[in-house]
Amino acid sequence: MQPRLPAPDTLPDILLTLIALSGEFPSAQIVRLSGGDAYKENVVKQLKREKLIRTFYRDGLRGLRLTAAAKRLLLERQPEQFRSYLTGCSDTNRLKSEAPRRRRLHRMAEVLVTMYNAEIGVFHTEKPPVFSPVPPRSGFRLEWPAYYSARELKDMGQTAVKVRNSRATGVLLAPAGVYAVYNVGPFFQTKWEYRAEMRLKALLQTELCRRRIPQYQDTAPLALVFGESMAQLPALMAEGIASPQNHFLVDGSYDHFYFLPSDRCGELLLRLLFHSAVRQSLDTLLLENLLPGVPGRNMEHDAVDESGNPVLFSYLCDMPRLRRFDTALNLQDRSGVVICFDFQEEALRQVCGAHTSFQTIDFERAAALLAAYYFGN
Repeated sequence: MQPRLPAPDTLPDILLTLIALSGEFPSAQIVRLSGGDAYKENVVKQLKREKLIRTFYRDGLRGLRLTAAAKRLLLERQPEQFRSYLTGCSDTNRLKSEAPRRRRLHRMAEVLVTMYNAEIGVFHTEKPPVFSPVPPRSGFRLEWPAYYSARELKDMGQTAVKVRNSRATGVLLAPAGVYAVYNVGPFFQTKWEYRAEMRLKALLQTELCRRRIPQYQDTAPLALVFGESMAQLPALMAEGIASPQNHFLVDGSYDHFYFLPSDRCGELLLRLLFHSAVRQSLDTLLLENLLPGVPGRNMEHDAVDESGNPVLFSYLCDMPRLRRFDTALNLQDRSGVVICFDFQEEALRQVCGAHTSFQTIDFERAAALLAAYYFGN
């Protein structure tokens, strides 16, 4: 019996698409897709019975790959969607077995799942070709967040060669800003190619913000990094001789560099990041028992408590901003308050000094409220 593709827009079809865009999709990420566990298990079994996917296991890494038949059928159905991924010498088509290359594909897939779950455009058919050789038309504006993988940046041609050593998995474009995106996976330390990352930032500033999308011409690129859990944050933000390789995250290369876990918590933080109206509503709630910030005070803060202590809203886990706040408290020998989600508190306590106290937001209550009133889920 000849293999047949599943119906469009079903979970089996979405899983095939994610595998195609990833090259190799980590099996552990299936649990993050919508649907019951039994249903998702049956979906994988059915796709294997149809000889559309297979499991590849080596060096402790287990992933799903497309069969040759699946590639052919996907290309026949949606050539524009899959041509750059399933033809030629791309990493997603000519798959390697070396562990470092496969880890790279897995980390890119993890980000893809997070973006997809946060309702950010990830598929070719639902986002404009911003990085095509021909720039977007004059006056183009991006109205909804879209994520472009590092593979899509290569569509610019020779210009993209300048950033080939960057560890970025891609670029997130939101109506209000541009974000370089990274993923450290389960690792607590990562060796950064500092010059390559600065070349990426410069490319985003010149090619994207100034040339291709005028709405970004007055904004500086930002960055975010995903990790497996909040437990990684203290090591990633460590300073000095003990952890020089992570200094890139907090040294001011990016004014704002956010840390998000690769789970449903990170998905909600991502939505808060690009839904400015929702974020402002949350800030308004937090300000109800606080006083406005003091203009001209020589430290970053969002409010002041009844004792006059500066307060920082750190629920988005902006690492450089948190570091600047904590450093200012230490230098001025004064107390301050950090407000974060409850799942972030333990990690942030390890990052901050004795001058900082914490107030927490119940994540589950906030998630339910935001889903009911803003996201319609």
